[in-house]
Amino acid sequence: MIKQVSLMGVTVKSAVFFFILLGFPALAQAHCDSLDGPVVIDARIALEKGEVAPVLKWVRNAAEAEIHDAFKRTMTVRSMGPEARELADRYFFETLVRVHRAGEGAPYTGLKPAGTDPGKAVTLSDKALESGSVDTLVDLVTHSMEKGIRERYAHAHSTKKHSEDSIEAGREFVEAYVSFVHYAEWLYLDANESGGHHGEVEKLSSGAGCDHHQQESKEVGEKGDGSHDKTK
Repeated sequence: MIKQVSLMGVTVKSAVFFFILLGFPALAQAHCDSLDGPVVIDARIALEKGEVAPVLKWVRNAAEAEIHDAFKRTMTVRSMGPEARELADRYFFETLVRVHRAGEGAPYTGLKPAGTDPGKAVTLSDKALESGSVDTLVDLVTHSMEKGIRERYAHAHSTKKHSEDSIEAGREFVEAYVSFVHYAEWLYLDANESGGHHGEVEKLSSGAGCDHHQQESKEVGEKGDGSHDKTK
């Protein structure tokens, strides 16, 4: 019988694997929670070296004590055999990713499998750091923003021509107007202010008015794909 060890206040046996990957979908931008993402890569290095230092950059100062404690527990369990090692490593990966995301104001939805596609922007961001050139990433983002602005503008401009024809036509224009203006505002604010990590959108300053549509415009802005919704 393998020795029992307490992890996060729960007594476990290494022969019982109850740490299961959570299959909840997450934003494509967030690849810090995948098994081949940068956080887990550094966690593997730390465990192999037996030193916690490589992962501390991923958490805030206030969370260092929790990570030190988790690392100590993990190293103790790892020495008990292959099954215990696998369980302990998973525990440490999950703890580190959870604390990292909490520090950035993002929810923890479980570890994603290795090979999960993080999306073009994230992939090109990593490649830019590796290659020393950001040109491809800049081209991707600026093209997507230009497409989004032009398509929303075209829809708003088209519906404005008939906005006085009927109440429904007027409402269609207002929806297109809100989408267009707030999308442009969101892009501008995000580009000129310190935006949040993991896709967190800054609150709009309501410079264009229509405050009751701010949540809608936030959702539209997060799409970033140049699409616009029409009233069903």
